[in-house]
Amino acid sequence: MHKSSIRPRAVVLGVLGGTALCLATPYNNMYLAATPLGGGHFPLAPFILLVCLTVLVAAVATLTRTRPLLSGTELLVSWMLSVVVSGIAYTGLMRTFLINITAVDHFASAGNRWSETLAPLIPRAWTVSDPQAVELLYNGLPGGRGLSWIEILGRIPWNAWAWPMASWGVFLFLCYLVMICLVNLFSRQWVVNERMNFPLLRLPYIMEESVQEGRVGSFFTDRFLLLGLLVPLVLHACNGLSVYLPSFPEIPTVILAGPYFAKTGLFSGFTKLKIYLIPAYIGFAFLTSRQISLSFWLFFLLGGLLSGALSMMGYQVPQSALGVTFGPTLTMVEETQMIGAYVVFFLFIVWLARHHLREVARSAFSLTPIPAGEAEWFSTRWSFWGLVLGGGGLTAWCAWFGMPVLLSMLLLGAFFAITLVASRVICQGGIAYFTLTAAPTDGLLGFCGSGFFTSAGLVMGVVMQKILFLDLRESLMPSLVHAAKVGEPVSRRRLYFAGMCLALVLGVAASFVAVLALCHKVGVRDLQADWEISSVLRVYEDAQRLLDAPSTPNPWIISFACIGAVSMLGLILCFQRFYWWPLHPVGFLTMYSSSMRILWFSFLVGWTCNQLTLRYGGIELFKKVRLFFIGLILGDFLMGGVFAVVGLWLGQSYQVLPS
Repeated sequence: MHKSSIRPRAVVLGVLGGTALCLATPYNNMYLAATPLGGGHFPLAPFILLVCLTVLVAAVATLTRTRPLLSGTELLVSWMLSVVVSGIAYTGLMRTFLINITAVDHFASAGNRWSETLAPLIPRAWTVSDPQAVELLYNGLPGGRGLSWIEILGRIPWNAWAWPMASWGVFLFLCYLVMICLVNLFSRQWVVNERMNFPLLRLPYIMEESVQEGRVGSFFTDRFLLLGLLVPLVLHACNGLSVYLPSFPEIPTVILAGPYFAKTGLFSGFTKLKIYLIPAYIGFAFLTSRQISLSFWLFFLLGGLLSGALSMMGYQVPQSALGVTFGPTLTMVEETQMIGAYVVFFLFIVWLARHHLREVARSAFSLTPIPAGEAEWFSTRWSFWGLVLGGGGLTAWCAWFGMPVLLSMLLLGAFFAITLVASRVICQGGIAYFTLTAAPTDGLLGFCGSGFFTSAGLVMGVVMQKILFLDLRESLMPSLVHAAKVGEPVSRRRLYFAGMCLALVLGVAASFVAVLALCHKVGVRDLQADWEISSVLRVYEDAQRLLDAPSTPNPWIISFACIGAVSMLGLILCFQRFYWWPLHPVGFLTMYSSSMRILWFSFLVGWTCNQLTLRYGGIELFKKVRLFFIGLILGDFLMGGVFAVVGLWLGQSYQVLPS
């Protein structure tokens, strides 16, 4: 592979862009409720910046007849550095973080008895001990709206926040260390050995290839691309105008299909079915391999049919059979199949990488120098020992605050195993918007009961889970996997990796300051934070239910988890042994994900178009038509950027993409 060098200017540009994004995201997302700047795994703002830089660099090079200020690889590196930190300021960390560590004190009442039941179990170093500081967070500073941001920063009681930030800072540092080491261990296997497809990177790669080859103008003026661009342009222009001018006609993008299905019988599982028309996600689906895109929409429909079939056979298990769970969207017992499926797929990932991992283990104890391989930021020896030290540090951190060592090891193992599997699904499947079905703690609770956790361990575990491992819509690890792929041709990897570490440090600091300043200016109560507050309160309410009425191993969850494990094992065996097998195992993992309720139709359309194009037009037509679907993605995100700016100007925004 041809290696490309990068200059410090590319790294500095990416770090500054990511930091600026972290500063702007809370105000845009939480106060204006505008189109998320850094939402999902293909965030809006970094991509808009990439497009603008690409056009600017190409235009300057053409006008001055000189080399481009940034090469295509450098543009990709700058983009990726801002992508890596894009989620930290919102769902990736800060969206519920401050509420999470203050909710027990602020929302405690005589009715819920949290002061007596939950507060003693939460380490005081995790929370803000000053009641006045907590009140300022939720109500804002007196006259805060009239104060400048500099004045707001000067009046924040930083002393009250110093200790919890230090405690959680250690947790974040160790978690990010483990994630980086895990990705570095598996990057060569996924990127080089398996040649995994990365649909979310296709558009940036194609765009920057045009920079390298000096054909940016012909790329952006291609008739297929312009035709695809026109679709979201017209769609969002009409719907955006209807937001500001209610008399203007709106083009529906959500079709309620549920009313067309009977509430009983085989198709009763589709009574809440919706069809979302999202051009960008159709474009990503077209770029995804046909086997995977087929599996996504087909397994989603099979999940609905399974619910109807179980109902017809009299096996409609009530929701109460789930007991107390922490899954963000878990409502049916059959959805707990994903617990077993995730475990088996994780073992499948490890089995595929068995030869590579054997070499890693051998190199970890070797004394000879071992250089980093392709797509690796540093040697696997350092990855191995970094993983050991990071995991050991997290275990010690949990034990220091009172969690049993065995529980902390199992819980942390479940956290990172599920996140690794989810990262594989997101990156290989091209899913820009992904959510878990069951939470990591649901598996341990279902198999072991709440008594295994201990009271303090239970509360601490669900708090840690909520902070970093429950909502994966903007999780860090998938972005790290994408960063490994982007770094494959980079020769100066130490510079690239140093920039990534610096971006993470500055991103966390900027996000914390931005959210804290916004809350003190207007108060959490006046932010668009209904979901944030309710989701945190639900976690604590469910934890208290388990404290009041401890659970035993749940036979329903165990049964369906075992069914899911067997089903996944069967899918893996068929996938590995039969070349004609049409389904990919990752499709089963998204069967009940709430993200697939939005994306299933996009994958159906993308798969159908991909199939027809290759069957009747061959590879030549595919290369041309591909630009139409790239135009769909480009147009959707460009319109998202336009309305993000309009929203900042008018104070009211039209959301182009789902949040």
